[in-house]
This record gives sequence, C-alpha cells and structure tokens, in this order.
Amino acid sequence: MLILMKKIKVGVLMGGKSSERDVSLMTVREIIKNIDKDKYKILLIDVPRELEKLDKIKTDVVLIALHGMGGEDGTIQGYLDTLGIKYTGSGVLASAIGMNKKIFRMIAERNNFLMPSERTKVPCVVKPTNGGSSVGVTIVKKKDELERAIEEAKKFDDEIIIEEYIKGVEVSCGIIGDLVLPVIEIVPRKDFFNYEAKYIKGMSEEICPARLPKNIIKKIQNETKRIYKTIKAEGYARVDFIVRKGKVYLLEINTLPGLTSNSLLPMEAMAIGISYSQLLDKIIELALKK
Repeated sequence: MLILMKKIKVGVLMGGKSSERDVSLMTVREIIKNIDKDKYKILLIDVPRELEKLDKIKTDVVLIALHGMGGEDGTIQGYLDTLGIKYTGSGVLASAIGMNKKIFRMIAERNNFLMPSERTKVPCVVKPTNGGSSVGVTIVKKKDELERAIEEAKKFDDEIIIEEYIKGVEVSCGIIGDLVLPVIEIVPRKDFFNYEAKYIKGMSEEICPARLPKNIIKKIQNETKRIYKTIKAEGYARVDFIVRKGKVYLLEINTLPGLTSNSLLPMEAMAIGISYSQLLDKIIELALKK
C-alpha cells in the first residue's frame, strides 16, 4: 500500500523594499525551479504587502528569501519570533550584527580577526554601514574621488565606513550548520566583486576550490566557522575574505547569502556534490530543528 507523505508547507518571503529587491526575486525564481515539489508545498509571500498572510495560513516553516535592510537585519526575524514561526537562517542578534558593518567590525576585532584598517587615506573603500550586494560601495584611488564616493554611499545609509583598500585574492566560504564548504575564488572583470559581478553572468569568474595553498584554505575555513559561531549565526551563511601575501583578511559575513543562479553558496555546495535541491533541504531541515 502506497503511503503518501504530508508535504511540508514552506512560506517563502520575497521582495522587500530594500535596494536588493531584485536579488530577492532572482533567488525566489531559482528556489521555485529547484525545490522538491513532492516534498514541499510553496506559498509565496511578497513583503511587506502580503505579510498579513502569515497570520492566516499555517506554514511549517518560513524560508526567508529577502536581502538587505528589512530582510537580513533582524527586523523580519523578530516579527517571525513574535508569531512563533520557525524560519531559515540566523536569528535577530546575528542578523543585526551581520548587517551593521561597524558593529560587526567591533566584535570581530575584539575576537582577534584580521580586518582591513579604517582609514581615509587613498586607496580606500567607501561603503554604507548597512547593506549588502556591494550596493553603494566604491574603491577610491584618487583623493579627489573620495567626496563623490561618500555621497554615493550615503544614498543607501546615513552612516558610512571607510577602510583601506587591499588588493589581493577575493574569496568566499559558505557554511551550512556545522558543514564548512569549499573556498571559492572570485576573479571579477572589474576592480572588485561589485553588484554587476555578483549577479550578471560573465562579469566574474568563480573558481572552486580556490587556487590557494592548503594551509591558507584551512585558515579561511577555520575563520569562517569561528566568526559564524562568534556572532551566534544559525542555519547557513557565507563569509568573504581577501588574501594578500599569506594573510587572510576578514571582510564581512552574509547571514542570508543569495541563492540565485549566479550565487556563490550553491556553487560551493555543488563542488562537494550537494545539488541546489539538496541545499534547500538542508537549509529547511536546520530551520525545522530550531
């Protein structure tokens, strides 16, 4: 006798009002394409317009496919906690820390992570304190470009951060629960891994595993796990680094990394035989265990 398993109801939060709304919609398209339809029933919820749906429908878990402010800064996480709904990714605390680059820097430095120093001397990198996907980020190589870069960053946040520019090998490392993924090397066509390089095919080359010595790879993976645990992240995340002359500089943590067709985390998972569908399974399973 065939016994039909009850499908898990997954509410997918998508859209949002941040500058990264388009990234969210790209992530959702990929989720719909790859999720196991025999295992899950998907309910799409456009945020904030359709948030009231969460009060009316009974979901087993919410998959947060939002990016940027209002999505990965702890705001929606606190709302879901209030409703008693399980959700993917980190909770309020880690989400808020990961989004605010100044708070993240303060915690990371106190825990002896090597980071680019804060400076206004060129060359430097100017970026909004809150935000992701490299939106509003500028590499400044000439002194007369600094003011314009500050103005650009302030379009996205009132508070900015200015750091030394480190030219090196750009890498990223994902983590799913306790599983640290292979390190991926990013070779952007432009100066750095900006918005275009992240989401437009052909604007960067991704190499996994990264072309780095084994001891550097191990260092990156250890630092990924250490910062993940330091800020009490949960579920999954991706951590970005720059490697220069054997030194590993921590840049930031993404507590809700993109899951688009061009995103790094799925590429890293695929490198060890985890398909996109299986990646979603793992992310959802971890959320259900909360």
